[in-house]
Amino acid sequence: MHSGNHSIKKCHALLPTAGTGSRLGGELPKQFQQLAGKPMVSYALEAFKGSAQIQSIWIGVSSGFIGNPILGTITNTGADIHVVATGGPTRQETVRNTLAAMLKAGIPEDDWILVHDAARPGITPALIEKLISAVQTSNSGGILAVPLADTLKQADLDSVVAGNIPHSERTIPREHLWQAQTPQMFGLKQLHDALEDAIRLEADVTDEASAIELTGAKPLLIEGAARNFKVTHPADWELMQLLLSSHAKQ
Repeated sequence: MHSGNHSIKKCHALLPTAGTGSRLGGELPKQFQQLAGKPMVSYALEAFKGSAQIQSIWIGVSSGFIGNPILGTITNTGADIHVVATGGPTRQETVRNTLAAMLKAGIPEDDWILVHDAARPGITPALIEKLISAVQTSNSGGILAVPLADTLKQADLDSVVAGNIPHSERTIPREHLWQAQTPQMFGLKQLHDALEDAIRLEADVTDEASAIELTGAKPLLIEGAARNFKVTHPADWELMQLLLSSHAKQ
């Protein structure tokens, strides 16, 4: 075993689930809707429960959702799962609030936190473990991401603003471009403070890594997998349903 702090830092999962999933519609927020036979968030929970390195799982929900019976069905598994009413008006505030709750609960501030989108049910224990083993000896943290394969086009802004069919203005070189996924893995206090600063400065942070980048750190990019895509639109839902159903039959 290595000496030093790296060997004693534990890993915890954080799933912000306070969003409404408005683009998909439906009665429940999308992360709790039934996907291939169970609530979508269950797939991510199972992947983290299947990873031996994950000590605890924290789910941040909006305060109005805390009594919903569906929470009992997804957390009644014997694993160390905490549901906390830390939902904020934005994803970043939900994450920051949940990190604050973890610090308050006594999770060591140097422990690793893996923040994951509940709307990425294609995550697997193997991908989680790949991220952990690559990142746990670094100081900068890291994220799952995939190199861009498609040709990128920039649309003309006038058409977009006017709501017309856009024209392609130019092709953007895709070398060095990666598509961010989750989990995104950073130190507990490091991430809490980076998000606190970003929120205070009203910076445009779209994921945890962008808050960390604002501090000058350079997170590692660990290659993820196509199956770990985000379910945002109805077409994504259908594709993920196919993927998870065929996986279950194997």
